[in-house]
Amino acid sequence: MRTTVGIVGAGPAGLLLARLLHVAGIDSVVLESRDRAYAENRQRAGILEQGTADVLRAAGAGERMDRTGLRHDGIELRFAGRRHRVDFPALTGGRSVTVYAQTEVCKDLIALQLAQGGPLLFEAEALAVEDAATDRPRVRFRHEGVEDVLECDYVVGCDGFRGVARTAFPAAVTRVFERTYPFGWLGILADVPPSHDELVYARHARGFALLSMRSPSVSRLYLQVPQGTDAREWADEAIWDELDRRLATDDGWKLERGPITQKSVTAMRSHVHEPMRHGRLFLAGDAAHIVPPTGAKGLNLAVGDVVTFARALTHQRDTGSSALLDAYSATCLRRVWQAERFSCDMTALLHPAPGATPFEERLQLARLERIAASRAAETDLAEGYTGFSFD
Repeated sequence: MRTTVGIVGAGPAGLLLARLLHVAGIDSVVLESRDRAYAENRQRAGILEQGTADVLRAAGAGERMDRTGLRHDGIELRFAGRRHRVDFPALTGGRSVTVYAQTEVCKDLIALQLAQGGPLLFEAEALAVEDAATDRPRVRFRHEGVEDVLECDYVVGCDGFRGVARTAFPAAVTRVFERTYPFGWLGILADVPPSHDELVYARHARGFALLSMRSPSVSRLYLQVPQGTDAREWADEAIWDELDRRLATDDGWKLERGPITQKSVTAMRSHVHEPMRHGRLFLAGDAAHIVPPTGAKGLNLAVGDVVTFARALTHQRDTGSSALLDAYSATCLRRVWQAERFSCDMTALLHPAPGATPFEERLQLARLERIAASRAAETDLAEGYTGFSFD
């Protein structure tokens, strides 16, 4: 097999890149190690920044998102029994976010790719990326029990932290920056309408809590728990009781309960792989960077990466200049580090650290008070949450 761009991984990054290249008239092949059902149902992020939603619309993948997604014009911060709403459009010149699950984004992009795009091979396990430093990189893969080779002009690794693309970078050119947090998130899906019409981020002395949603009838909620917690240790009623405590307000707001259909624990860490390019191999999404979920940046960073690559490759085809491709890593990393900063700041703002002193706890509250009282501080949060420019 031969193509212009070999894409490893059919998560949202790989699928959107294939769509963007198709729209630009550039051929690609997508290799995905899992089957279609897994790719369409793996639970991940659910918040799309303004720029991400705009890109999906421009790529012809926004119709169902606009019909069923939930536009949110703000978030609510809760602390010390108080509620403070951050109004995104008023602070950012009209920007908002959209609640639309990653599973739905993938379903939309898979349908478009199979109907209009180039080959999308499920259960095609990438075994290695070879000859990345040459002008003829290749992906060795196994499909239907047979080993094959995909020859490419470029390879984009969208295959996550444990994928083969990242391991193809020589150790001599690689730098890794990371942080592991001493807590995680216990997340649930529940068949109950959300108890608030926007996301609620709550700082409580017992730990952080988040009220989110997947649809008007399905709630998504999270609790800060110690690192290494097993979700099976938590009974359903205990989860609801703890959410009640952490989300409580002085004005009598009530949390609605319902059947819990899924429980899981998400580890919290930050990770950046530099550079994001080696020869003709490019990394995108979790293959290059991971953020704690507090700032809702993971999926949106992946979108920024593939938009940058698609624009750069189109520019080279149209002008003959490789300047944008050569700048890919530096361009992406500027945005990546701003997102890492924002996500770390949000995490530090809202999560009491194990063993925190009374002084540190009061500093957290002071920072939240500052956001509630200062338009400048509130604007910085709103600008970061609604998204950093892809340019």
